[in-house]
Amino acid sequence: MNFELTLLLFGAAVIAFALISRWSQQGPMTAPLFFTLAGLLLSDRGLGLLAADPEWSLAHWLAEVTLVWVLFTDASRINLRQLKEGHNIPLRLLGLGLPLCIGVGALVAYPMFPELGWAGAFTLAVILAPTDAALGQAVINNERVPVRIRQAFNVESGLNDGMALPLLIIGLSWLIGENHSASHWLELASMQLLLGPIYGVAVGLAAGRALDVGVQRRWVSPTYQRLGLLAIAMSSYGLAELCGGNGFIAAFCAGAAVGTRTHVFCAPLHRFAETEGQLLSLINFLLFGAIMIPHALPDLTWTHFFYALLSLTVIRIIPVIVSLTGTQLQFTSKLFLGWFGPRGLASLLYVLLVMQEDHAPGKDQLFSVAVLTILLSVLLHGVTAAPLAQRYSRYIQRNSADTGAEQKETSSFPTRRPFGREDT
Repeated sequence: MNFELTLLLFGAAVIAFALISRWSQQGPMTAPLFFTLAGLLLSDRGLGLLAADPEWSLAHWLAEVTLVWVLFTDASRINLRQLKEGHNIPLRLLGLGLPLCIGVGALVAYPMFPELGWAGAFTLAVILAPTDAALGQAVINNERVPVRIRQAFNVESGLNDGMALPLLIIGLSWLIGENHSASHWLELASMQLLLGPIYGVAVGLAAGRALDVGVQRRWVSPTYQRLGLLAIAMSSYGLAELCGGNGFIAAFCAGAAVGTRTHVFCAPLHRFAETEGQLLSLINFLLFGAIMIPHALPDLTWTHFFYALLSLTVIRIIPVIVSLTGTQLQFTSKLFLGWFGPRGLASLLYVLLVMQEDHAPGKDQLFSVAVLTILLSVLLHGVTAAPLAQRYSRYIQRNSADTGAEQKETSSFPTRRPFGREDT
């Protein structure tokens, strides 16, 4: 793949989408959908301008950089006290819905893809568990949808990628270690899961506190506040990888440490993430269309298609309904939250991590199913977000009193805004 040509085409795609970005906030053409279609058009299956290199070096490198940044910034938004007091819906979705979704996904995948075994079925379920609010941006932008529902949708998608990551590490260790003893892969997973948080928290607390003091004493310029935070994310990742831990978990833990212990410069971090960070996300969707979809297409079967549909519906919706039992939300609200669990950036990045493991059995099968599921989600959730948000908001206005569970006041939470979203 020609790097200069990729930059040229990506820049042209950004400019093209910028011209329709205002309209896209309430329309079916989301940014992930636009860049996925643009990538597919430019791929070997289209105009042939973005031909993939056999080793996918650019895609893998971008995936790692993006995942480090997304995990770090998402974790920095965590406010445990605020989350506990005012956000019981996303807490239920994360604490009960996410594990149930993974469990149901693995139980369904095992008989459908017996060649994957339990390790592969579990890994596939984890890859497809995180959600991405950017694919349903019309829900976030529709102010007639109750704030509590919109916040639940956004908070869940902002945190479940980091929560699913340790399970992905366990799944990969299990998958790679299937030909070894149980003690071998348990030792491998333990090293990854223990050392990553230790180094991440250490770097986050030490470097974050140093920057915090520097900002308060006016030693640090605004530009280097943002660059310093980027350096914390990179340093935590690099240190953990050098010492045998998992760098992605380290980045997430470093972000949580920064967000918990340092308060002066978290707002600049979030603004930085909404601009520069989005560019990384968009180019990943462009490469998703240009490289990943064409690679997966020849291997797709009706079984893949059926599982992808189940993953977006039954495997997601049933755990959501179960996890929200007792919240006094109307059944329609539970269905609404169940359907809007789009699979996007986190799943895309996680499946690329699996593809980097040379000794992971069944990784091509995992790749094909995950890519098809993400593609269907980009299409279906992008197209249905605006009309379903309109219908749901009208239903709630007719059938829910001002004191209903949906209308309950909730505090603002600094979650990731969807592409193109602007505060007014």
